[in-house]
Amino acid sequence: MSIARIGLDLAKSVFQVHGIDANGVTVIRRRLARSQLFPFFARLEPTLIGMEACSSAHHWARELMRLGHEVRLIPPQYVKPYVKRNKTDAADAEAICEAVGRPNMRFVPIKTPDQQAVLALHRVRALLVRQRTATINALRGLLGEFGIVAGKGAARLDDLRRRVENCADEELPAVARTAIDELFGRLDDLATRVRAVEAEIIAWHKGNEASQRLATAPGIGPITASALVASVGDARQFRSSRHFAAWLGLTPRMASSGEKPRIGRISKGGDRYLRTLLIHGARAVIGAFMRPNLKPRPWLSPLLARRPVPVAATALAHKTARAVWAMLTRGENYWRQEAHAA
Repeated sequence: MSIARIGLDLAKSVFQVHGIDANGVTVIRRRLARSQLFPFFARLEPTLIGMEACSSAHHWARELMRLGHEVRLIPPQYVKPYVKRNKTDAADAEAICEAVGRPNMRFVPIKTPDQQAVLALHRVRALLVRQRTATINALRGLLGEFGIVAGKGAARLDDLRRRVENCADEELPAVARTAIDELFGRLDDLATRVRAVEAEIIAWHKGNEASQRLATAPGIGPITASALVASVGDARQFRSSRHFAAWLGLTPRMASSGEKPRIGRISKGGDRYLRTLLIHGARAVIGAFMRPNLKPRPWLSPLLARRPVPVAATALAHKTARAVWAMLTRGENYWRQEAHAA
């Protein structure tokens, strides 16, 4: 049988296949176990295979490409409109098969194992940081029950630790002190693990030319640069810098009809982790320009005068994202404009 394209619905152990011929007639609809998937596609002639960009999708895409097939990954939200009525594995595979044949469909680039390895480091670091934050909040809450408080921020933990060590047994009973010491030990262990993961990320950053190039931009360090390079890959997949900023969710939402354009807040679509890193970097740049002996860039100064800092930081992150696209596509360093002393 002649198969024009196939829609493959991925899962952990059960996979659904839906194939059509050149006339759009369904020629195959099968349910495969995990052990049957690779032998099944090995027997087929090279064809177009569509999959949702989900867990293990990049792995299966690389495996199927080794067999000679053409594989395209589709964002799940773009497949949803093609699902008919009830949601089943067969309906999802049919929707994927239909979506992959659309001429204006957008696809997700297939990541290499090296890209996924670096992103795994970032995911582990983000998890450890969240656990550290939760431990700090639990520690503050428990100590607050005994009237021991300190200022906000992780930098004040040393002050909190000294106060716990110096307080009397009447103020903090021995049983509670044991629980508090356990949390302090947990914080020390998490801090050590975070530093170890960050060392691995920095080591990869130093060996990657594109990542080092991005780090020349203000507000971008090794963490942000390595995450951008590993997530984006080839930036030429985006037609312009605005498309790249829209992919990061830094462009405003549009709700226009006729001659009434309505521009809302930023879409917050795409990768939240990348967007968070860029906005935090922009906050650091704005904080540096607030020093008394420096003046901000000409366009940033009036923006800070009329809008709050979070809004200005988002605008600066948008501008930085456009610069990132230019640096990745042109292979250039950041065109730095030094801030002049006031």
